[in-house]
Amino acid sequence: MPRSAEISIADQLLNSYQRDFPLTPEPFNNIATNLGATEREVRAAFEALLGSGIIARIGGVVRPNTLAASTLAAVAVPGLSTDSIATRISALDGVNHVYLRENDINIWFVATGPDRAYVDATLREVENLSGQTVLDLRLEQSFHIDLGFSLKGGPKAHSPLGAPNLAYDAALCDRPLVQILTSGLAVHPRPYQIAGTQLGISEEAVIARLRHMLESGIVTRIGAIIRHRALGWRSNAMVVWDVDPSEIAEKAGILAAQKGINLCYQRRRYDDQWPYNLYCMVHAKSRESALRILDSASRRARLDGIPRQVLFSSHCYKQTGALIVAPKEAA
Repeated sequence: MPRSAEISIADQLLNSYQRDFPLTPEPFNNIATNLGATEREVRAAFEALLGSGIIARIGGVVRPNTLAASTLAAVAVPGLSTDSIATRISALDGVNHVYLRENDINIWFVATGPDRAYVDATLREVENLSGQTVLDLRLEQSFHIDLGFSLKGGPKAHSPLGAPNLAYDAALCDRPLVQILTSGLAVHPRPYQIAGTQLGISEEAVIARLRHMLESGIVTRIGAIIRHRALGWRSNAMVVWDVDPSEIAEKAGILAAQKGINLCYQRRRYDDQWPYNLYCMVHAKSRESALRILDSASRRARLDGIPRQVLFSSHCYKQTGALIVAPKEAA
């Protein structure tokens, strides 16, 4: 599409390339052609977005618990210790997201690693350093998948997250290649060639493997990974409900289809400490807007009256890509 004088290259990149990043030898040149710009302008715009923190990386998102393992976890830490403990949790290799949320169970994090044993070891490490019991809120079912973040209307619509394509044919290079995706592709005229050099495989092989993993659903998207807070979407809440398991699929399907609802999962519950099993995220520019979105979505999904918690995030300590290959393996 030709470049509009009223829309900057950066805005067009943010709107159009959160997914479907070209799987060609010279992707930035392909993007430049589509935007009516030069390759140098496109790479400069991406570099500026990375430098400003608006995007975390040009890379990919891997389907949970396929090439690697992950879990959402939480721990209740007394107020005076919160910052210190959250900072120490953030320093762990196996933790890629850490948030402080408005709840007695206040530190929420994502533990990732090459396998479940690595994740379990990370959870034990958090228990040891915090002196508190960690809730391991394992994913049981994903209802919808994140396709990116709209600059004009909040989170974009989602698509149903079905089972991975059983035709996926694993290769030895897949895990280290996806680790490069979760760390970020080089802003270089031939980023897949750079990745191939790191892995000892050809540029053609890199592109072929990425295409296969996208088509099989192992990688859900490749493109610009946006930090929504940097774009002004700072009122973000994780919302949880205690839903009858026999009703959760129906309610989650309706909930996830609502505008402003981002991500929707069923997770393990703890009957006494944390009885909630249906999760979603709401991103908005104000708390009032987030609550309006939530109230409307809850009403449509017939979740009114069902026990819930709304946990606004008050601080983000860490937000990086998932750990696919253990540091000692990558060395």
